[in-house]
Amino acid sequence: MYNISIEDFKKKLCENIKIIDIRDKYQYNLGNIPNSINIPMNFLLMNPENYLEKNTQYYIYCEYGGRSEKTCKILSNKGYNVINVLGGYKDYKLSSYKDI
Repeated sequence: MYNISIEDFKKKLCENIKIIDIRDKYQYNLGNIPNSINIPMNFLLMNPENYLEKNTQYYIYCEYGGRSEKTCKILSNKGYNVINVLGGYKDYKLSSYKDI
């Protein structure tokens, strides 16, 4: 597992990457990173085999980056190829304002 800055992550958005938002559904519905899918953290951690393939790379984010970092550590220890998006949705949103 490793971390990726929001700047480097945004450069990858034009690629066909797998993005998982681990926030609660209501947070996801208020705003999310385009092309991400919502799998709340507890569901993902309880049964990762239902959602992930070990030979696929996933970018995981939450609101601020703390929960996604913990989630990535657990999933990485189970053999999944996961990357934590530093700063989460908050930094993504802030960086989008800078792009305007």
